Amino acid sequence: MDRRQLGQSELMVSKACLGSMTFGEQNLETEAHSQLDYALERGINFIDTAEMYPVMARAETQGVTERFIGSWLKKTGRRSEVVLATKIAGPNTNMPWIRGARHNLDATNIRTAVEDSLRRLNTDYIDLYQVHWPSRNLPIFGANSFNPKAERAAVPIEDTLEALGEMVKAGTIRHIGISNESAWGVCEYVKQAEARGLPRIATVQNLYNLTARAFETSLMDEACYREGVSLLAYSPLAFGQLTAKYLDDPQARGRLTIFPPNWSPRYVRPGVLAATAEYAALARSHGLKPSQMALAWCYSRWFVGSTIIGATNLEQLKENIDAADVVLPAEVVEGIEGIHARYTNPGQ
Repeated sequence: MDRRQLGQSELMVSKACLGSMTFGEQNLETEAHSQLDYALERGINFIDTAEMYPVMARAETQGVTERFIGSWLKKTGRRSEVVLATKIAGPNTNMPWIRGARHNLDATNIRTAVEDSLRRLNTDYIDLYQVHWPSRNLPIFGANSFNPKAERAAVPIEDTLEALGEMVKAGTIRHIGISNESAWGVCEYVKQAEARGLPRIATVQNLYNLTARAFETSLMDEACYREGVSLLAYSPLAFGQLTAKYLDDPQARGRLTIFPPNWSPRYVRPGVLAATAEYAALARSHGLKPSQMALAWCYSRWFVGSTIIGATNLEQLKENIDAADVVLPAEVVEGIEGIHARYTNPGQ
């Protein structure tokens, strides 16, 4: 599988990254290990996880995903073959089980989070350590309008960078990245790093799929291009909507049917459902599976360093990886743009 450089780092990763948020909730440990084995067999060398996983986030399961990956690394001894990425949770009073109700992105929390992840992952270093979401007020996870009235006390970016820099010096993390960020956030991280001689971010992990292309329209692509930051695209199948499985069977098993209906409402908006139907029809009219087309789109975008794919079984994982070899014909790309013009970012 093709490999791409992440930002200005020396990390070279497969264009498909194995996501792991199902490990420990929808997947047993043995199933997680099978997915990891298969992913490496197919040329994937990049694994993404987070301290808060699995999803749905619960006190009883927090950290299980990292432990499953750690037990696989211990069993196989393949640590040197993978680029391992994980994330520290930003502030969220609804998850007090993660380092207490006031957990944030300060030095004490970062040190504790890194040490906890290292222990669960059975490793002494993390290749890419990411801030899962910002400390400051920012519209994310389905919110789209910045609200100055929602301002809150936040850990300054420079303080977070200082703390991450200490971890880089200690050798426990190699490179850093951010997630669920804005163009301003990307530029501020780079500015503070350059001004203070601190580590530069290599990546930003943001939502990107056929129903959510704001990365292209919010100047994120320009900011990342000019600052040398790679996008790690998450949710490329819009929580399974772009596979059309819910279109074909509204009760199909998946996150949108087994989790509470209000857990991620953006993926069931009327505009998402309408767009999904048109994307599925376009794919099928050209002999493609809807998931193939949606993933091939992400894999082909010039600003995407790697696309994070997730699956609950090996059949789904194989289909997702196979899509990396699909080249979309010009008429399909034209059709995608036409649908996008009619339904612009309903899943953002």
